[in-house]
Amino acid sequence: MSYIIKTTSISKLVKKVSFLGCVMLSAFSTGITAKEQVNAQPNILLIVVDDLNDYQGVFGGHPQVKTPNINKLAASGIRFTNMQTNTPVCQPSRNSLFTGVYPHESKDFAWTAKYKHPVLKHNKTIMEMFNENGYYTLGTGKLMHGNKTPEWQEWGNNVKHNYGPTMFDGEKLTATKNVPSPFREIGAIDGSFGRLSEGGISPGIKGKPGWVNGWTKVPFRYASESDRDLLPDEAHAQWAETKFSELAKKDKQQPFFMGVGFVRPHTPLYAPDRFFDMYPLESIELTPWMKNDTDDTYFNENFPDNGKGLKYYQKLLASYGGDREIAIKHFLQAYLACITFMDEQVGKVITALEANPELNENTMVVFTSDHGWQMGEKNYIFKNSPWEESARIPLIIRPVIRSATNSNINNASVEQPVSLIDIFPTLVDYGQLKGDHRHNKKGGKLGGFSLRPFIEAPTTDSWQGPNGALTVVGNYANSGKEKSVAKQNYSYRTKEFRYIHYSNGKEELYDHSSDPHEWENLASNKQYKDIIKTLKSEVSAIIGQQL
Repeated sequence: MSYIIKTTSISKLVKKVSFLGCVMLSAFSTGITAKEQVNAQPNILLIVVDDLNDYQGVFGGHPQVKTPNINKLAASGIRFTNMQTNTPVCQPSRNSLFTGVYPHESKDFAWTAKYKHPVLKHNKTIMEMFNENGYYTLGTGKLMHGNKTPEWQEWGNNVKHNYGPTMFDGEKLTATKNVPSPFREIGAIDGSFGRLSEGGISPGIKGKPGWVNGWTKVPFRYASESDRDLLPDEAHAQWAETKFSELAKKDKQQPFFMGVGFVRPHTPLYAPDRFFDMYPLESIELTPWMKNDTDDTYFNENFPDNGKGLKYYQKLLASYGGDREIAIKHFLQAYLACITFMDEQVGKVITALEANPELNENTMVVFTSDHGWQMGEKNYIFKNSPWEESARIPLIIRPVIRSATNSNINNASVEQPVSLIDIFPTLVDYGQLKGDHRHNKKGGKLGGFSLRPFIEAPTTDSWQGPNGALTVVGNYANSGKEKSVAKQNYSYRTKEFRYIHYSNGKEELYDHSSDPHEWENLASNKQYKDIIKTLKSEVSAIIGQQL
């Protein structure tokens, strides 16, 4: 058996990454007058979804999922079918996305706000770059943890992201009564799911039991499906609808950058009843699973506390008498319902944009997630794992309509693995943003490569980025130790393979051409020795240190 792998020497790739940081921000900076540049700059709509894996019809992650609006968006743009997160937990993933700095470069391996991080606090966000280059910036929802509104010229519904509603029992936040023990003991956020009606009537009286907004005790009124307060994601979509109407009336000379962050399908998995009705429990199909799939993996060795995902899986099964099928179906039903609910909000935003043709024709739309989610594969329910379900995420880019005349762009797909780190340089590229990406020299250097070559020609082989996409996994593992870059847990996805290198030196290798579910670890197979050597060298090249 033979394999062909695009190889890149460590020195060559390191030089390439360094070169990128020097020249990326000056792209398209010559031969354009100020007025011409403003007119040429497209509007940007960035939609970021929380905890969303590949469960959308166009990405094929689950055969029953209903995502008509995401599917429609994909039909007018480009799908990146091997898009990866750079770290599969919320805060460091978003820190990296909005600064363009790899986690291994900043050593952002734990839960530190961007504005307090010793490196990233010296980096500008993409919003600041847009502000400095004449854009009008406005946003709403969960984009970064603790959004600082001065970075946005206009901010939406709430400064802090809201996972609500959550259930309040009169004393504390809790799971709804339909969730059995011991899963409900996990807590009001990760340990609860269900229909809104299962929380009962919530009169909206402060201090009384019932629904409240997020972590607060501010009441969330629920009388019925048609008589209730808006869910946070519904409020964000409504805000965007209003803003598009307002923007259409403004001076067309100023382009805008709008960010919209939706929290669903982040836990707690609550959605209106009608979305649960779309997925009858008895007919739900489970994702493929192999009983002894963890026997040749090394995740447990590197996470001695077993990690949340393993504990959550065990508690969920225990809550349903050990019946794996029934347990997973209950949780999966809620996850699918929340995805379809979120899809409806995406549809509202895109419809509102399209209702204003002058805006729509000059607006690039980017749709993605911060990381994926594992649904019981390898006995794991959560994020922050090194495998496909947790690392792979959706990415759809719809270029400006006036330039998308090539029919090859519409409904096109790109197989080359890319990652969230590539979004920053892509936005810099298309926005023609100039200036330093740092506040000062203490800031981290830029990583990633503009996706423009794929956007203009999805089948191109001229992209200058690395062979694969890199994910650093398990920030908790090094929280109390020296933050050694080489001692992190890495997951590296190429077209053909996923290579995992743990902090203790153990390895996993999966051949996606024959094993899409990552069931057989080939790392101990001598036949793959050279392949592992190559992939390991590619990871070393990206992080700038030898594993």
